Amino acid sequence: MSLQERLTDDMKQAMRAKQKDRLTTIRMVKASLQNEAIKLGRQDLTEEEELTVLNREMKQRRDSLREFESAGRDDLASKVAEEIVVLEAYMPEQLSEDEVTAIVQAAIAQTNAAAPSDMGKVMGVVMPQVKGKADGGLVNRIVKQQLTN
Repeated sequence: MSLQERLTDDMKQAMRAKQKDRLTTIRMVKASLQNEAIKLGRQDLTEEEELTVLNREMKQRRDSLREFESAGRDDLASKVAEEIVVLEAYMPEQLSEDEVTAIVQAAIAQTNAAAPSDMGKVMGVVMPQVKGKADGGLVNRIVKQQLTN
């Protein structure tokens, strides 16, 4: 079942169950996917493109959550936290820190990176492998850590 079909089914269930917040979040994701398809001039997106849109939506919400929490807006922070929970259901399973570290170490060996100045080379190899499966901030931190050791 494609992501669009899954979103449509979940949207119908949310309507029946009168889950307004969940329904709103699903509609926003569907709209983002449709906008991306229009922008690319195609009817359907590839799985990778769908994942890119989901990652973008998730990042926006995480950034908003941090901003709302730092501003003391607990009402808005809780709403965004609920949206994040809904979005996580559509994301692929996340890699553990150990799995990301193993991928980073392999990339360092592959690129012969030895110093923090080689970070761009390593990130270029790692990010396509972990796309959607690991947070970019986590990957960045692990690469820095591995290159400074």
